[in-house]
Formats: sequence, structure tokens, C-alpha cells
Amino acid sequence: MKPQDFVHLHCHSMYSLLEALPSPEEIVLRAKELGQTAVGLADKGFTHGLIEFYQYAEKNGIKPILGMEVYQAARTRNDRESGVDTKSYPLTILCETQEGYQNLLKLATAAAMEGMYYKPRVDDELLLKYGKGLIALSGPITGALGQAALNEDGARIKELTEKLWKFFGKENVYYELMDLPGVSGQAEANQQLIRYGKELGVPVVATCNSHYCRTEDLEAHDILLCIQKNANVADPGRFSMRDSDFSMRPFEELEKAFAHVPEALENTKVIADRCNVGFKFNQNHIPRFPVPDGQTEDAYITQLCEEGFKKCYPEADKSYRERLDYELSIIKQVGFSGYFLIVADFVTEAKRRGITVGPGRGSAAGSMVSYCLGITGIDPMPHHLLFERFLNPERISLPDIDLDFADNRRDEVLEYVKQKYGTDRVAQICTFGTLAARAAVKDVGRAYGIPFLEMNTLAKLISDRPGTKLKDALLTAELKSVYDSNETYRKIFDSALKLEGKARHVSVHACGVVIAPEDSVHFTALQRAPKDENTIITQYGAKPLEALGLLKMDFLGLMNLTVIQTALEIIKRTRSEEIDIANIPMENKATFQLLQHGDTTGVFQLESAGMRRYLRQLKPTAFDDITAMVSLYRPGPMEWISSFIKRKHGKEKITYVHDDLRPILEPTFGIGIYQEQILQIAQAFAGFTLGEADILRRAIGKKIKKELDAQREKFIKGAVAKKYKQELAEQIFDDVITPFAGYGFNKSHAVGYALIAYQTAYLKAN
Repeated sequence: MKPQDFVHLHCHSMYSLLEALPSPEEIVLRAKELGQTAVGLADKGFTHGLIEFYQYAEKNGIKPILGMEVYQAARTRNDRESGVDTKSYPLTILCETQEGYQNLLKLATAAAMEGMYYKPRVDDELLLKYGKGLIALSGPITGALGQAALNEDGARIKELTEKLWKFFGKENVYYELMDLPGVSGQAEANQQLIRYGKELGVPVVATCNSHYCRTEDLEAHDILLCIQKNANVADPGRFSMRDSDFSMRPFEELEKAFAHVPEALENTKVIADRCNVGFKFNQNHIPRFPVPDGQTEDAYITQLCEEGFKKCYPEADKSYRERLDYELSIIKQVGFSGYFLIVADFVTEAKRRGITVGPGRGSAAGSMVSYCLGITGIDPMPHHLLFERFLNPERISLPDIDLDFADNRRDEVLEYVKQKYGTDRVAQICTFGTLAARAAVKDVGRAYGIPFLEMNTLAKLISDRPGTKLKDALLTAELKSVYDSNETYRKIFDSALKLEGKARHVSVHACGVVIAPEDSVHFTALQRAPKDENTIITQYGAKPLEALGLLKMDFLGLMNLTVIQTALEIIKRTRSEEIDIANIPMENKATFQLLQHGDTTGVFQLESAGMRRYLRQLKPTAFDDITAMVSLYRPGPMEWISSFIKRKHGKEKITYVHDDLRPILEPTFGIGIYQEQILQIAQAFAGFTLGEADILRRAIGKKIKKELDAQREKFIKGAVAKKYKQELAEQIFDDVITPFAGYGFNKSHAVGYALIAYQTAYLKAN
């Protein structure tokens, strides 16, 4: 038998929360390093990491075996009373077929939704119902079969085995052997399982029940368990797994350990070969919108857009009509009509109920269809907003329509969607709190018994900026000195480096909601939110759900919309005056005076001290000035604010690399501010379509050299074909487009937020 013929079937990732150390990617890379062709993930009680694991395995040419370690209730999943046996026993299950994967999702959901009592539990009823297509391994020594083997209880072993045969089928049950010398009774249990395996005809299989990748990760894993139990490393009575090796061990070690039962190693490959589950990640699963009788989604969206177009553009010229027709043709071509209808429906319902809805956020404000349907409140034409920044016909992916609602009534909109499409099809998305650099150091320090104040002082040497990595922080002179001079601190930092970025707990995504075309459990297992059992959340995070093609959108609660809504109600009540906030005058003198004086406390996006100072210098005179400030007042582009202000007031010369850039950059005084301007430059100079230009923008943002080089070559070639000199094309790409893409802001989003800023300023000024 060769190393590549052995498969680690029973691995735990960081999604066995605070019980296992590695990320799904690290498990895959370790299997690859060991020369193996497949690897299995079986996290404890939940399916959180399966899609992420599958994607990394596919990317690395490793076959993914999807599974879970379920907890089998001693009696039933409903037992919670004292005096009743509420214990549960781990059992490893792996998906053999697509049906098995579907059954795994159902088991994980029922365990979390119905069987939760400290742990999510399944019972005989569920296993009998959903056992098809799954392969069961008897699990660790703490499992029901492991305990029976430890007690040398042959009758109990036989009884439990016959139950598993009934659940999963006789050919789908294996006794699980582990080589864990530090675990009391493991060798004896193995002997009993080998004996009864021969007697009952049950094959055996070797696993490592791995909780970390390499032996040298033992210390970090031990600290992880201390964090979970809030324990001190030095406490002799605490729970620990350090007496044995729970790593993904090399085949050569296992070959020696299981020399007396080589079939246990051979069966790992047999099982891996039997398991065949796949996903089609390039398919979208959009719910059908309930259109009126005799209509199609395409016909109905056209009808609603025509009605909206007449209201929005009573005197529109030909270019407006062409824009609407173009957008509708793309939306229909890619099959997204239903998506727009779904969003338009709940936005319309929110407005009907008097719930304030934001004018638009993200790139959706660049769509005329969104405007005509009432999804956004921004006409994209006068602001030169581009549809291709929102939905790219050259590279189709689900458009992203995120919506702001008054935060005190956001849940009302969500409840409407649940009632309309079914509570079984609408769920909020889970997210994972992770150990950031500072938190990891603090938690590890606590486990080592370092006093709080001392640990806090040490942690403060690490920047609290989001995204700060510990390895980068350790390059600073101060931290490097601490690391080199103190052995305890060195141990703390070494462990923290391995724990950083690992999942710590599951919670509810602040705004993410998924709407499925059928029961959500067909796509993702579900669970109750940790602190709110009435809220149902997915077991997959946002990225895996997007990869599966589900309709994901953000329902954001924005406090400033509640402020606007409350202000309008007070004005109506005290002055008998009804203000249509969507149609206020956009050149109101009092509003611009307020902005010019920097009197913007309470004004959305414009109330920080720095922003007020810049507003007083800028003296805004038009809505475009607000849009520009919303875009520029961020790390990076902030350095351009001074030039922008000087150029507006004629105190700094406006220059252009080439005069053909003038029409694109003139509105922003020759300074590139918006991502949309990149698209326009690529279109004007290199003959790119706006869709191709958006791919260029994304490539620059990703900073992947291969993609960037290809796009640079394409740009220069296109510019030369349009009779521009090659040196000029290179200069524009390197000096205008590339740096600009690093800080350029989405103008559609900026206009939406500038409009809320203007509305709050208008109410305050008047």
C-alpha cells in the first residue's frame, strides 16, 4: 500500500468551534503535502465549513469527502428533563451520494433546530429517516460503540451495530479504529472492534480524528481548548487532549500502528472511492416571482418599467428610451427579471407601509430599471452612472441590490418577505466571529495566566486597524523587542499566530438574507441564532451561499432614515405640512449655506470634525460637491481633498495627461474620483466595452499580476488601434488607471449616500 492510497476521513476544522484548530484550506493543503488524493471533513454537530472545504479541495486537485460528526441522543432528541438520560454519543457520517448530502443537511438542521441541548442531537427516528446515501463510522471512543467495546459488552455491540445497519444499510457501516496511546482504553476498544468486526462481518477503518494538522500544532490546539473552557494552561484538572497525537499523521506512522490490521488503512481508500458528491457553482437559483395570470416575469418587468418610465421621464429623449431597452434586454438575457421583481415588490410594500427606504446604495443606483421600478430613488442619467458597474453583460454574476430601511422597521420588511415566499425559504445568514490579532494575543495570554493589565498593555502594541495581521505587527521594533526578550511572550505570540483568524463563535450576519426557490434545507443546513431562538440562520456563510447561486441580499437598518422618518412625522403633526422627501428642491439655498458653514452635526456622512473643516473650505454649491466629498473623505483619496478644493476655487491649475481625458475628468477638476471614470477612460482610449472595462477595474483591484499584465496588454493594444501612441497608452494605464483603481469609489453608492446627506441637511436647514 502506498501513501496516496490512504485517506484521512475524519478531520475537524476550526468550524468545530474552539475544539479544532485548522481552517478547511489548511486541512486540504496538509493532505496534499502528505501525498494523499482525497481528504474528509467531519466537523462536530454542524456543516459550517463543507462548501469552503469542497472549493479548496477542488482547487488543489484533492477529492473532498463531505461529512459530519453527529451527536446521537441516548434516547430521543427531545430529552431535556432532569432524571432522563440526556447524554449524546458522537458518530461519524460521510456522504456517499448526492442524496446522502441532502440527508446530511436535513440531519444537521433537525439536530440544531429540534435536538439542541448543549449540543445538536439526532436520534434513531432521524437516522432511520435520513440514513440513505450516508456511510457511518462508529466514531471515537466516546461514541456508543466505542463505550460498548471498552466495556467488552458484546451484546451491546451487536445491538448497536444492527441499529446502524437498519439506518444506513449493512454495507455502509464501519468500525472506526484510532491509534491514540494517550487515550485510556483506546487500544482495548480497538481490539474488541476488530474482534466483533470479524464476527459480525463489519469492516474496520483507521482514522486519526484529527483536530490539528501537524504534531507541532499541539501546543496551539491546547491553548484553543483553554480559551473554550476559560481555563489556565497550568491547571492540572482542566480538559486537555495533549496526552495523545490528534494530528493528520503521515501514512508511514499509521502503517506501523495498524500493521496487525492493514485492511483498516486500505478501507480508507475504499470509502473515499465510494463517496462522490459534486456541486454546480455556476448556476443561479432565483425564486419565481408570483406574476399576474397569463404573464411571464420578462413581460411583467417590462410592463412595470414602462409604467415607471412614464412617471420618471415624461419628456424623455431617445437616449433614455435606448438605455431602458438596453438594460431590460441584458436583464432578460441573463434570467434576472424575477430578481428585480422580488426586490421591487418588497420595496414597494415598505413604502406603502410608510417605512422610509434609502434612495440606493452600492452599484444598483446605476440602473435605470431599478429607478423605474422604484427600487432606487436616483436617476442615473444626469449623474452619469453606469449600468455595467452594476450588472456586467461580459461576466455574468448575480447583481447585488443592497437596501437601506429605517432601522426601527427593517424587521417588518423582512417579515413581509418571509410571509410572501415562505418561512422555510427565507433565512438570515450566519457569520463567524474570528480571533483578530489583538483578541488572539489577549486570549492566549489569559490561558497562560498573564494578568489582565499586563496582557492589555501588550495587546495595545498591536494596531487596532481592521485587517491588521500579527505577523506584520511583529515586524515593528517595539513588538520585535518584546518577542525576542521574553520567553513567555514569545510562546504567547507563537500560539496567537496559529490561532489568528480562526472562527471563535457563530452569530447572525448584520443584514444578510437568503431567499431560496424551494425549501432552504435543499441548499444549506439551518440552525437557530445563538441568542434568539426565533431567528433562523443558515449554517453556510455568505460566500458559500453565493457560490451555490442563492439569492442573497442585504436588508440594512439605517438610523439616519429613522431620523428622517421621525422628522417628517413631527413636521406633519406640528405644522400640518407634508413633505415628500424624495422630491425636495436640490438647489435649496439654506441647505447649501448650512453645508458651507460646516454646521453638519446630525447630517449623514458629513458630521465628523475633519469633514466639517473641509466643507467650510470647499463651500459646496452643487449636489456633485457632496458626492465628491463622500467619495474623497476616506483613507487614501483623502490626500486629494486639498487639490480638489483649490481647483474648485481656481487656486490650482487643472491639467490632463491628454485632452481626450477632459470630458471624463472635468466634472471632478481633473482628479479621478470614481470607478465609473475608469470604465469611461478604458472605453474612450482603448475601445473597451463598458463591460470589458469593468473586468479591467476588478483585475486592478485584485492585484493578481497575471490578470493585470493581460489587461495592460489589452489596453495598450486597443489604444494603439485607436491611433494613440504606445508611450501615451502606457502612461495612461500606469499613471492614471492603475493608481486610480486602488482608491476610486463607486459613484452610484456615493450619489445614494450624498442624497441622504442632502436630505438630512435640508431638513435641518429648513
